[in-house]
Amino acid sequence: MELWPGPRRELDVETAYGSVHVHCYGAMTGEPIVLLHGHAGHPSNWYPQIAALGERHPVYAIDTLDDPGRSVQRAVAAGSEENAAWLGEVLAGLGLERVHLVGVSYGGWLALNQAIHAPERLASVTPLDPGGIEKVPARFYAHMVGGLFGMLAPRPLRPAVGRLLANPALSAPREMIAPLMLAMRSYKPGGRPPARPFTDEELASIELPVLVLVGRRSALLRPRQVVERVTRLIPGVRAEIVEKAGHGLNLEQPELVNERLLAFVERR
Repeated sequence: MELWPGPRRELDVETAYGSVHVHCYGAMTGEPIVLLHGHAGHPSNWYPQIAALGERHPVYAIDTLDDPGRSVQRAVAAGSEENAAWLGEVLAGLGLERVHLVGVSYGGWLALNQAIHAPERLASVTPLDPGGIEKVPARFYAHMVGGLFGMLAPRPLRPAVGRLLANPALSAPREMIAPLMLAMRSYKPGGRPPARPFTDEELASIELPVLVLVGRRSALLRPRQVVERVTRLIPGVRAEIVEKAGHGLNLEQPELVNERLLAFVERR
């Protein structure tokens, strides 16, 4: 978390599913932006976004339940409604009435899920290379295994391997790599379900402004098919394929992601 600018605050919000840890930074005025990291990730993963977003908005980054952070899960959120419930309780506990919800990967699934099942506190939703649009392909698991072997490469070679695999973790600061490796060795998830694909009816039910960004080299999604599906189903959606980016596009193309996100939020 030292990669974030300071000062920042930390809060814990009690929900029916456990205690949820939240990191806060930024302006005291403006509509809040709430960030949801990916599976096995952490709020530190948003470090390239925090200063830009926090200049004019309060920023809240949530340690999602059933991930290796400081949130403490006491009951499993087994389905879509339960996941919308705990996240809604966090927003209520923070006193946030109208937020711009941003999520990457599994966090993108949580953001879309919230827009479908509990949109009352949302002003907009921005999923980044999200789960829930397509079934997870076999190549995604192969990509994860390739990343693990990439971690074994000599440190000077890792950025080149990361570019080859479109895996930004291999060129991330060592402050991020150490806790990531610790979590991979020692953390056991507590039963959270995978990011199931949303039905056409669910996506078509979204009535909020939505911005979808997909990495051209995504290991999770087929970019053109995803853009076609969300454009066909979600009313008024803005969708874009981000060049020279894979699944971790907020780390690979941070300036572009920040610019697109801020322009979208401020138009609302």
